[in-house]
Amino acid sequence: MNRDLKKIISQMTLEEKAGMCSGLDFWHLKSVERLGIPEVMVSDGPHGLRKQDDKGDHLGMNDSIKAVCFPPAALSACSFDRSLMEAMGETIGREAQANDVSVVLGPAVNIKRSPLCGRNFEYYSEDPYLAGEIAAAFINGVQSQNVGTSIKHFAANNQEYHRMSNSSEADERTLREIYFPAFETAVKKAQPYTFMCSYNQINGTFASENKWLLTDVLRNDWGFEGYVMSDWGAVNDRVKGLEAGLELEMPGSNGTNDALIMEAVKNGTLKEEVLDQAVERILNIIYKYADHRTPQEFTMEKDHEEARRIAEESMVLLKNTDQILPLKASEKVAFVGGFAKKPRFQGGGSSHINCFKIANALESVPADSQVTYAEGFPADKDLYDEKLAAEAVQAAKAADKVVIFAGLPDSFESEGYDRSHMRLPECQNRLIGEILEVQPNTVVVLHNGSPVEMPWINDVKGILEAYLGGQAGGAAVANILYGIVNPSGKLAETIPVKLADNPSYLNFGGGDKVEYREGVFVGYRYYDTKQMEVAYPFGYGLSYTTFAYSNLQISNTNPTEKDTITVSVDVTNTGNVAGKEAVQLYVKDMTASTIRPEKELKGFEKVQLAPGETKTVTMELDKRSFAWYNTQLQDWYAASGKYEILIGASSRDIRLSETIELSSSQVIPMHIHMNTTLGELFNNPNTKEAAKELTSRYLAAMNGGSDTASESAAEAITEEMVAAMTDSMPLRSLCSFGGFSRAEIQEIIDKLQAL
Repeated sequence: MNRDLKKIISQMTLEEKAGMCSGLDFWHLKSVERLGIPEVMVSDGPHGLRKQDDKGDHLGMNDSIKAVCFPPAALSACSFDRSLMEAMGETIGREAQANDVSVVLGPAVNIKRSPLCGRNFEYYSEDPYLAGEIAAAFINGVQSQNVGTSIKHFAANNQEYHRMSNSSEADERTLREIYFPAFETAVKKAQPYTFMCSYNQINGTFASENKWLLTDVLRNDWGFEGYVMSDWGAVNDRVKGLEAGLELEMPGSNGTNDALIMEAVKNGTLKEEVLDQAVERILNIIYKYADHRTPQEFTMEKDHEEARRIAEESMVLLKNTDQILPLKASEKVAFVGGFAKKPRFQGGGSSHINCFKIANALESVPADSQVTYAEGFPADKDLYDEKLAAEAVQAAKAADKVVIFAGLPDSFESEGYDRSHMRLPECQNRLIGEILEVQPNTVVVLHNGSPVEMPWINDVKGILEAYLGGQAGGAAVANILYGIVNPSGKLAETIPVKLADNPSYLNFGGGDKVEYREGVFVGYRYYDTKQMEVAYPFGYGLSYTTFAYSNLQISNTNPTEKDTITVSVDVTNTGNVAGKEAVQLYVKDMTASTIRPEKELKGFEKVQLAPGETKTVTMELDKRSFAWYNTQLQDWYAASGKYEILIGASSRDIRLSETIELSSSQVIPMHIHMNTTLGELFNNPNTKEAAKELTSRYLAAMNGGSDTASESAAEAITEEMVAAMTDSMPLRSLCSFGGFSRAEIQEIIDKLQAL
């Protein structure tokens, strides 16, 4: 239906227009009945509906409708599977239509800067490329059902400590390369209906009133078309926010901010056109849903099975010594730990789902399996119970194998606060140690929203990272343990050996400001560049089969920055069971045009293979795959020179590589002055010849005007020394060392600048 929104807005009173820019309550937007503007509802969240109709609250203290909890982002990103994420989005979109929800508040794509962030379970990855691709797929899925998404929290919201006031202090290159791209990719590949701005300040300006963020970058640079809403209670100055590009305040402020908007229009400090534009953007999205309302059945049982499938495709097998997994039905297996019976499958806070059913691993094992259960330790607190521990040790001793269901209780990680350490509860580590003394055949299954330190890592034979698996996660764990499903997840984040290894360790939390001093060196970009030992690298994950990579082909090894390159590689299942492999493509910049990470993920594809089967995987690279953000150019810059294309099974398991040579027409403008070095002139094609001439004159002067040097002088002044000194020699030094006058040098500078 084509509606004339401008006509509708022209019929609205100032009060009605101001009112459209804030929520009716916690979850509803306002209606204007006389003009046919309907009341619509928004609802959390990124991994399932948390719909609350009667009583509104932000953190889930009141009950919401019974719904399906899908695997949270910390797990689903490990699928490395766009089609799976799109299917998950479609399912959540259908659920939203069934429950008359117009916008799903998700996905959340903030970068995992530190393992301590309390909301890491809601976020996809430490890598902006992976987060963006997964988010775009999810958004396309949800919005295929004519339900909107609200990608969040824009931007640089990487901790919970003082989250409503803290300022994230980061340079523009870091923001553009690390903290923005997931949002940017989502806009360019999926165009989310709405954006949710974050609570925090960015370099001293609140996100909710940051015109550079909400208008210059989001709309002008990326082409966002929807409306921007605030995170709940994130508005600092409502009129400033409206001018900056914040259309909708959520929830309402009991009319306080609406009155400020009206007052600003009346006294001329806010142009009414700005308000009209905001209302038009909001109405456009309201009608996008209302005009495509398709009531349908809420298929919770079917969706529960879909949640299980997503969990199965995403869980990561970290260790499998002596092929301890999969378990066999004929083996006597002891399940130990409260999580076996009462799994932790979602995080606390605004995304908490009221599940209609929950599957645990203990009740999901095959009917003919021989499993005994000992609680060992509780799932909800750090409490060592002598009696429970003794029973668990006894059960482990009597079994062929033991599976310990470990993890973080709800109180250890949630929205609203950050973790203070990266450890499991002490009672769990203690019992794992005691069981290992009597039973070497031990597997640990982890239930956690963010990495944990593993003091027993070298002693257990198997580790399955289940993360938070959604309500069907227990069934997924059982199916993987017993080989009904072959694990295929890969880590969407690095698991460091210890917290202190993390690049943000010295600069996380903070008071009024948190400084992002690690810059672009986040996650594997830091660990791999530092060649630092990690527990498990980014992109890592085992299978019950093995894969061989071969025949790397690159369509063009001498591209320009305008070309798109196709990269293909053959993958063969060399084992005896069917499996899936997530093939990863990294790019290494060898041009030395600036300081960059050792490698960066620029492509991935998941492929399913029968035993002995080979398939060709193809990925595409464009200019952006090679570029870094140059603040001088205010653009992405791909330098001319060599780049290595790396194909791997993880960031630390590179199987194939090939070098290409890029020719770029982009030139960084050079400002030449007295302190420009000869080396800088040598590196610029336009000034290279002049640099040679100046250097030869400088060397001649250093040699007393003679072409020959004494033997002792030749020994003192080596070629390497001359090259290094010349490289660092500012032009002004030619007065002292080259026989030039200052006027002469200035004349040379003026000529070179004119080139």
